[in-house]
Amino acid sequence: MRTSDPGIPGAPDGVRTPYRVCFVCTGNICRSPMAEAVFRAHAERAGLAELVEVSSAGTGGWHAGDGADSRTVAVLTAAGYVHEHVARQFRRDWFERLDLVIALDEGHLRDLRRLAPGPGHARKIRLLRSYAPGAGAGSCDLDVPDPYYGGPEGFEECLALVEEAVPGLLEEVRAALGGPPAGDGGAGGGRTGGGAALL
Repeated sequence: MRTSDPGIPGAPDGVRTPYRVCFVCTGNICRSPMAEAVFRAHAERAGLAELVEVSSAGTGGWHAGDGADSRTVAVLTAAGYVHEHVARQFRRDWFERLDLVIALDEGHLRDLRRLAPGPGHARKIRLLRSYAPGAGAGSCDLDVPDPYYGGPEGFEECLALVEEAVPGLLEEVRAALGGPPAGDGGAGGGRTGGGAALL
């Protein structure tokens, strides 16, 4: 349940701040750290850095404690995003503290829904690509494909798909925080990000 935090300007009654968003993929070394870095940069550019807390995790714990895949780091760095990352596994008890849990593909969505303690928690789960232009009309693939077993071009495609969807997600978060819509807009143009959320 969200609670009001009158100590942070811009937070409407009934909304807890920071507003917590967690991106989830399989091992938390490719897609979700990429989405975390991109979303954090967009939130900072939109002036929401003090109101939004961003993190990521994996549905499995195979890579817990590892850094992001070197190809993810290379693609993020080339696009101007700077991100420090330590992989971890998503935990069922995090649902209570999170406002949105963003799955990178349909498999993650199903896994997270099975993990959710109750219907209210399951309603916090969304697919990242559901925020992409054309998603509502069914003209957009809702999965971000796993680039792990391919070459650098798969990581570049992953970043492009993430960047296309993040502005729509940012608008939903901005609305939840009571802010007016704003044209944060385009892909790329990364910024240095803050540390990972503490859950």
